[in-house]
Amino acid sequence: MKKTFVSIFLLFNLLSCTTYYIPVESFKQQFNGIDSTKLRMVEINVPVYIAGITSYSYPANPIDTIYCVDEDNKPVKIANSPSIEIRFTDKNDDRTIFYFDTVYLQDTLIVGAESRTIPTIRDAIPLNNVKLIEVQDGKKNYHYVDNEK
Repeated sequence: MKKTFVSIFLLFNLLSCTTYYIPVESFKQQFNGIDSTKLRMVEINVPVYIAGITSYSYPANPIDTIYCVDEDNKPVKIANSPSIEIRFTDKNDDRTIFYFDTVYLQDTLIVGAESRTIPTIRDAIPLNNVKLIEVQDGKKNYHYVDNEK
């Protein structure tokens, strides 16, 4: 009974998350000029109690609105937030998932953080090898503490 409940809960959560797409050329345009020197410090909440820590700061890209398309290729705008995830699928069908607000370009590389618990650990993937970009609100309980972003 417990396994059935957990399975239904997970299935509901997966189905309730809408996936949007960013064409590679649109991604290049949206991130044009955004490199490590253009990041700004943001502060987000810590959704679970950790020894009195209620928030932490990290460098984030300055993008406020993400321009995507839905499954019917209709334009969609979504607000950037710390719970937005971006998935890159490369030409070998390997996937890399970053938190959207941590992504920036460094020459021909896409750099981003895969973890909120250790945001200083970054990974990089070649932009020219990307064939599909998906964006989704992971529905995690992260939000910006201040309203600057």
